[in-house]
Amino acid sequence: MIYLQLFLSFFKIGLFSFGGGYAAMPLIQGQVVQGHGWLSMSEFTDLITISQMTPGPIAVNSATFVGIKIAGIPGALAATFGCILPSCILVTLLAKLYLKYREMAMLQGILHSLRPAVVAMIGSAGISILVTAFWSSEGDTVIRLAQTNWSLVVIFIISLILLQKGKKNPIFVMVLAGVMKVAVALVEKFAA
Repeated sequence: MIYLQLFLSFFKIGLFSFGGGYAAMPLIQGQVVQGHGWLSMSEFTDLITISQMTPGPIAVNSATFVGIKIAGIPGALAATFGCILPSCILVTLLAKLYLKYREMAMLQGILHSLRPAVVAMIGSAGISILVTAFWSSEGDTVIRLAQTNWSLVVIFIISLILLQKGKKNPIFVMVLAGVMKVAVALVEKFAA
């Protein structure tokens, strides 16, 4: 039964996640954290981090990770297959239709109108992850300045500056952010 739940949950994610992995994050969160309670919000944030660091699409990596955590290798296979099956079917159908009707103005209008929705989904996922990282607000809907994790805010700002102004390689910035977090954790441990 759990295999069917994993398959169907990630089938829904695969079916409705237009715009790639970042746009799928709110859907994954809705199924995995809120819908089934398979992961806590902090575990979900870790899941996103791991999914970004490993090769492959975020949604597929997330499906594999959740499947293994919940039901081992068979669960990972069920979740991953559920995640990729809608894409395989849709891409095959859309490729045939697009090749036939690609010059049609209505099709171009539909594709153009989907862009704002994708941007909104990506923004929603980013804000949700930032709130969890900076304020660890699992179950708490109020953000309190006194509970802000200032070390993570500083690491985020440094990373943002390095990416935007310094034009540094994202992999370098991710590794540097990890090193900074470990250093902060060590300082906090020895200071306590």
